[in-house]
Amino acid sequence: MTIDYKDKLKSSFLPFTGILLCFLIALYIRTIPAESVFIGENFVRFGGNDPWYHLRNVESILHNFPSMLWFDAYTQYPYGTDQVFAPLFDMFLATIIWIIGMGNPSTELTHTICAYYPSLLGAVIVIPVYFAAKWIFGDRRIGLLAAFLVAIAPGQFLSRSIIGFNDHHVAEALLSTVVAMFLIFGLKRSEEHDLSLASLKENGLAQIKPILPYFLLSGFFLGAYTLTWKGALFFSFIIGVYITAQHIIDHMHGRSSEYLAIGGMAIFGVALIMVLLAPEIGGTKSRQIFGLAAGLVAFPLLSVLSYYMKEKQLSRYYYPLSVAALFGGGILLARMFSESAYALVSSVFSYFMRTGGGLTIAEASPLLMRSGEFTLQPLWYNFGITAIVSFFALLILAYIAIYRRNNREQTFLIVWTVMIIWAMLQQNRFAYYYSVNAAILSAYIGIKVLDLAGWKDIRSPFAETTSNISGWFKQIKPVHALALVLVVLVLAYPSYDLSMQQNQGTGGPNGYWIEATQWMKYNTPDPGLDYYESYEKPPEGQLFSYPDEAYGVMSWWDYGHWLEVIGHRIPNANPFQQGIGGRRNSMDEENRPGASTFFTASSEAEATAVLEAVHPDPEKAGARYVVSDVEMATGKFYAMAAWTLDTDNYYVQAQTNQGTQTVPGERYFNTMEARLHLFDGDGLTQYRMVHETPAANTAEAGYKQVYNALFDGNIEVVNTGYVKIFEYVDGATITGQAPEGEKVTITNTIRTTTGRTFEYSRSTTATDGTYEFVVPYSTEGPVQGQTQFDTAPTGSYEVSFGDTTESVRVSESAVLNGGEIEV
Repeated sequence: MTIDYKDKLKSSFLPFTGILLCFLIALYIRTIPAESVFIGENFVRFGGNDPWYHLRNVESILHNFPSMLWFDAYTQYPYGTDQVFAPLFDMFLATIIWIIGMGNPSTELTHTICAYYPSLLGAVIVIPVYFAAKWIFGDRRIGLLAAFLVAIAPGQFLSRSIIGFNDHHVAEALLSTVVAMFLIFGLKRSEEHDLSLASLKENGLAQIKPILPYFLLSGFFLGAYTLTWKGALFFSFIIGVYITAQHIIDHMHGRSSEYLAIGGMAIFGVALIMVLLAPEIGGTKSRQIFGLAAGLVAFPLLSVLSYYMKEKQLSRYYYPLSVAALFGGGILLARMFSESAYALVSSVFSYFMRTGGGLTIAEASPLLMRSGEFTLQPLWYNFGITAIVSFFALLILAYIAIYRRNNREQTFLIVWTVMIIWAMLQQNRFAYYYSVNAAILSAYIGIKVLDLAGWKDIRSPFAETTSNISGWFKQIKPVHALALVLVVLVLAYPSYDLSMQQNQGTGGPNGYWIEATQWMKYNTPDPGLDYYESYEKPPEGQLFSYPDEAYGVMSWWDYGHWLEVIGHRIPNANPFQQGIGGRRNSMDEENRPGASTFFTASSEAEATAVLEAVHPDPEKAGARYVVSDVEMATGKFYAMAAWTLDTDNYYVQAQTNQGTQTVPGERYFNTMEARLHLFDGDGLTQYRMVHETPAANTAEAGYKQVYNALFDGNIEVVNTGYVKIFEYVDGATITGQAPEGEKVTITNTIRTTTGRTFEYSRSTTATDGTYEFVVPYSTEGPVQGQTQFDTAPTGSYEVSFGDTTESVRVSESAVLNGGEIEV
C-alpha cells in the first residue's frame, strides 16, 4: 500500500505542479492593471457597466443579509425593475464577503474582494480545462498544455476575467466547463462500464455507482450555471444536441443508447430541482423549467425509440428520420397548442440574433462584422493563432468521427465546439466560451506535433526506468527541443503577447464620469429613497409608489449603472436596455418615449414632450436632470438614432480639403443632444447647465468646425466639458413692454464649473406691445435643499431693444416654480 501511494504521489506531482503554475500565471496576467482599479482614496473603479450592478446587488445583500434584491426601485425611473440577473453569482460572492468580514464587512473589504473575484475565477478555470482535455484524449500532456493555453488566452475571456470586471460572464465560462468536465468523465466511465437497464437489472446499483456520481455532479453544476446566468438554456441545449446526436450515432452502429437516457435524466433532473428551489432567475424561471423538463421527457423517449426499432429490426436509417419527425412534430404541436412553448423553442434559434438598436450593443454584434464589413481581425484578437489551429483540429476530429470510430467524449467536444462557434459568430461576447474549446483543440494539435518529433517515446522523469530529472534530460535530443520551441512559439507566444497588450486597463468610468456622478451624489436633492433598502415589488399592473421628491436622471443607457451605484441617483435608462424607448422592429411602430427619443428630438418642445411622457402621471416629469457626455454627442449618437430605426440624414456627404467626407448635417445639429452638449443649451427655456467636468481632447471641436463651415455658425471651436449635467426646470417668465414688432433680445454670460464662459441668448418679437421670455438660470445662486449648481450667470440678464437696455435679476425660486418677473 505504501509503495502504491508513493507512486501515485510521484505521478501526480508533475500535473499538480503544472496546474498550479498555470493558475499563478493566469492570476498574474489578470491582476497586472490593479493600479487602474484601485484609484484615489478608497475608490475602486470596476470595469464596464454590468460589474457596477453586480456591486449594487452584493452591497444590497450584505445590508439585508441574506436577502436578495429582487426588486430595485433605484433604476428605470419611474417604474423600477425586477432583478435582471440570476442570483447565484452575487449571492455566493456576498456570502464569501460576509463570512470573511465576520458578518459586518467594510466597504473597502467588499469592493476589494469584488475586484479580485473575477481574476480568481478566471485562473481557477485551468483546473476543469486540464481534466476535460485529459479525459477527452486520455493524455494528461494535452490537459496541461490546454490549461496553459487558457491561462494566457487573450480577448473576451481575458477582458471578462480581469481584475475589476466583476461580471457573471467569467462564472459562465467556469461553470459550463465544469459541467462539460464531469459529463465527459461520465461518458468515459460509461464506455468502461456497461450502463443499461439490463445491466442494472442484473447487477443492481453496483453497476451504476462508478458512473452516476459524475452525471449527478454535472447536473449540480448545470444547476449552478443556470442560477448564475438567465440564458443558461444555451448550454442545456448544447447537452441536448449532443445526447440526440450520440443517440443517432449509437443506433446507427447498433449500440445501446440507454446510458444517454440515464445520464441525461440525471443531469437535467438535478438541475431542474435546483431551479425549482430558486425564487427567480432573472425573469426566466418558467423557461428554464420547461427546457429542462423537455429534456427529461426527450432523452428516455429517444432511447425507447431506438430500442423499439432494434426489436422490430427496422432499417437503421429510419431512426434519424424518426428523430427529425419527432422534433418537427413537437414544434408543430407547440405552435398549435402552446404559444409559450413555441416561443421557447423558436427563441433558441433567435436568441443570439439582434436587429436595429440591439446591433449597436458592442458585445451583441456578430464576431466577424465591424461597421457592417466582414473581417477576420476579431479571431486574432480573441484567440491568436489558436483560432486557426483549433478549427484545423476540429476538422481532424470530424474526419475521425466520420471515417473512423472516435469516442463519446470526442463527439461531445465536436458538438460543444460547433455550438459555441455558432453562438459567437452571432454575438461576439461568446468568444469567452470558445477560449476553452480553442485551448483544448490547440493543445491536441500541439501534443500531436510533439509526438511526431518523438516526445511520445520520452519516459516520464518519475518513471522507475528514469528515476530522476537528470535521467529525463538525457533522453531529450535537439529535434525534441526544436519541436517544443516551435509549439511554444506558434501556440503560446502570440496569445501571451496579445494578453500582455490587452491587460493594461479594465475600462469602466473615466475620471470625468467619476467626478460627475460623485458631484450629483453630493449636490443634487436626495430622491427620497434609501439606497440600501430592499423595497417590495408593487402588485401586478401597478406602479411602484415613489415619494414626491423622487426624480429620474436622463442619460444614455450605457451610464445608468454608474449614475445609480456611484451617484446614488435613479436613471431612466440602464444597461439592461430598459428606458431606451424608440422602436424595435419597424418604422410603423410607435416611437416610444425614452432616452433615444429624447436625445434625437428635433426641438426643445419635442424633447420636453418626451420627458413628460416618460412618466405615466401627467403631473410629473420623467426626469429632473439630463446628463450628456461628449461620446453621446459624437461617436455614440448614431447608436441613439439606431434605437429609433430612423437614421437618415443625421450625417451627410460634404466636400472638404480631404475630398468627400461624411459629416454631421442639419438634422443632427437640430437634435436635443447637439443643443445640449455642443451649444451648451444656449437658447433653451427649461434646461440649464448646472455642472461640467474638465474638457478632453475629443471630436467635439471638429463637429463645431463643421457647423461653422456648413451653416455660417460662429461658435467657438474648442473642446468643452467631457460630461455636462443639465437640470430641467419650470423656468422663470420675464415679461415687459416694447414697441409693436420690435426685436427684443435677452442675454447673459454663463460661467461654468471649469471657469469658461459662454453666452446665453434668445430673441423674440414684441406682440401687442409686450414681450415674454422663459429663462432657466437663476442670477441669485442656489438655495438649500435644491441643486447646488456651480455653473451660473455672472450677473443680471440684459434685455435690449432699440436703444433700451434693462437689467433683470431672477431668483432661484422663480426658476424652480415658474415664477413671473415683470420688467
